[in-house]
Amino acid sequence: MAAGSHEEQATAGPAQDERLGYCLYRSMARPGLDRGEIDQILEKARRSNRMLSLTGCLHYENGMFFQWLEGPRLRLFRLLDALHQDDRHLNMTVLDQGSLEKRLFEGWEMRFSDRAAASLFDWLADWGSRADDVEAYAERVAVFLQSIRQDDRYRLGE
Repeated sequence: MAAGSHEEQATAGPAQDERLGYCLYRSMARPGLDRGEIDQILEKARRSNRMLSLTGCLHYENGMFFQWLEGPRLRLFRLLDALHQDDRHLNMTVLDQGSLEKRLFEGWEMRFSDRAAASLFDWLADWGSRADDVEAYAERVAVFLQSIRQDDRYRLGE
């Protein structure tokens, strides 16, 4: 993984704090989580991300969340620590993390998609992806998240 250790980021100086980083993770939604609760998650994430200068994408399908988050590394990893404690999802697994030269979701407070927009599982099956090939799996999930067509309702500043 391209990102430094978590301890290294916690002690980073001001110049390092603003370097861009990303994290791609998946988790299982808490059993019984409904669409209203997902909407609340999105509303809170968009407010928080706006304040923290984070951007990203959340995909929900078959009880699973797949999320790409990007922004200033220190803020990003502090948020990830909080997300690990969130009881609305289980088994949070980081698929990939590292440094970025340029945001992939520039302007998006939190883009959202679900199976109605496109199916990640169908996409992965078409590629013959296996979850045990973590590097290829993570790359294909990231490409999928970037490829989904969305409207501009949740771009920053709108």
